[in-house]
Amino acid sequence: MTTTERLVAQSAKQPSDTSEVDKITESLTGLWRRHPQRSLETLGRQVDLGRDALKQLFLSLIRRRFPYREFIKQCAFMTNVSAAPTVLVAIPIAVVVSIQVGALVNQVGATTFIGAVAGLGIIRQGAPLVTSLMIAGAVGSAICADLGSRTIRDEIDAMMVMGVDPVRRLVAPRLAAAVLVSMLLCGFIVFVGFATAYIFNVYAQSGTPGSFIGSFASFAVANDLVVALVKAAIFGALTAIIACDIGLHAHGGPGGVANAVNSAVVSSALMLFATNIILTQLYNTLLPTKVI
Repeated sequence: MTTTERLVAQSAKQPSDTSEVDKITESLTGLWRRHPQRSLETLGRQVDLGRDALKQLFLSLIRRRFPYREFIKQCAFMTNVSAAPTVLVAIPIAVVVSIQVGALVNQVGATTFIGAVAGLGIIRQGAPLVTSLMIAGAVGSAICADLGSRTIRDEIDAMMVMGVDPVRRLVAPRLAAAVLVSMLLCGFIVFVGFATAYIFNVYAQSGTPGSFIGSFASFAVANDLVVALVKAAIFGALTAIIACDIGLHAHGGPGGVANAVNSAVVSSALMLFATNIILTQLYNTLLPTKVI
């Protein structure tokens, strides 16, 4: 092969090699755009929506234009879809906590502290976790399905054409309702969980009622319940913002609404569990437990 033929062959191979490099570069760029970049864009959009929703909520309350009818309707709807599942989840969790705690304290010989451990476990972690699951699974999916169906039917665009702000009319009342219902659910879970743990310990594990109540009263403080309610309020706000944002950006017909609901539930659950870890660590660091 002559020198000229070699040069021609090398020049013929160079475009092929360059095209392969371009394909790899485009693939990596597309991967960045499909996942991390889109996630950051979604997070920024949800932060903007949350800011606008809080702003519209306070402004509508000050101007006396808050849609109370929509707020009451959403409170009733959220309570209806989450009350029964909350009871069905809170009771087994309280029983499991009582069984595990009872077995542990029997091994170490500290049966007098079973009330404190079971009660504080339910208030500090059981109630917020159950609340986050119910809010993300029941309330978040309902909000996303409602707004997603409105979006694909072009109702949101029609509201904007008529000069009605969807954030003030739809998102703000759902945000307020989710916060209120979350706090009520958390208090309800605390009551049901503690009552279940007490009944199970006294009647199934042959515990002493006075010891259960006394040990719980010695270790529990009002801050535990306050922190649980604050967690529930934050969970409700985060779930409402995530579900509203994903519902308002649903596309693709009924199948797109189903995908949006799935995305809202998964995103809300991950966000709420991460938030619970952060809030728990902050509480334990700033307000450590003190034995009375």
